[in-house]
This record gives sequence, structure tokens and C-alpha cells, in this order.
Amino acid sequence: MGDALQWATLCAEVLSAMADWRAQHPRAPLTEIERELDARWARLRVGMLERVAHQSAATTWRQATPDGEDGVPTCPQCAQRLQPQGRRTRPLRTVGGQELQLQREYGVCPQCGQGLFPPG
Repeated sequence: MGDALQWATLCAEVLSAMADWRAQHPRAPLTEIERELDARWARLRVGMLERVAHQSAATTWRQATPDGEDGVPTCPQCAQRLQPQGRRTRPLRTVGGQELQLQREYGVCPQCGQGLFPPG
């Protein structure tokens, strides 16, 4: 299934679920309806953010920064080239307060020990 069709299907599921919720809560005030809708859209938004972020060139060092010939980033404190430590999951919070998980290359500074993910 293509991305556009997948997102359209997920949006339709949110709308259908809201119709079902409304049928179960016919006397809910507008503020409660709004909270329920916002919670459902927030979950969909997190999925979209994760998917788009994982498509970013910034998931790998070679494509993430122009630092050095091989693209290995440097420590912002020591200016030492980071030592790669493989891919790790980076938990983040969205503006709406939802948690999402991003897979990124991770490195550690050999001088100060600071660990960093690439930008993006």
C-alpha cells in the first residue's frame, strides 16, 4: 500500500472511531469531544512523524553532516571525532506531548565521553 493510501486509511479509521465514540457519548460536551479527537489525532501524528523521520538522510552520519571527509560528526565540547556505537533508539516527545521512538546512529566522544545522536 502506498504512503498516501495508508495515511488516508488511518485518517478514515480516526474518523470512524470518533463516530463510534460519539454514539457511545451522545451527551459529551464540546470540550470532551475535542479532547478525544485531539488524543486520536496525536497518536496518528506520532506515527507519521516516526515514519517521516526514519526516511531522513540524517539517520546516518555519512549523510547527516559535512564534518570531516567521512561525515563522522565531532563533539561540540571537545571537537573530537565521535566513535561510532551503532544504532540506538532515541525517545523524544512531540510538541503535543506524545512520545515517539527514532532509530539513529549513536557515537561517543573518546575524550569527554559525551554520547550524541546526529541532528535531524
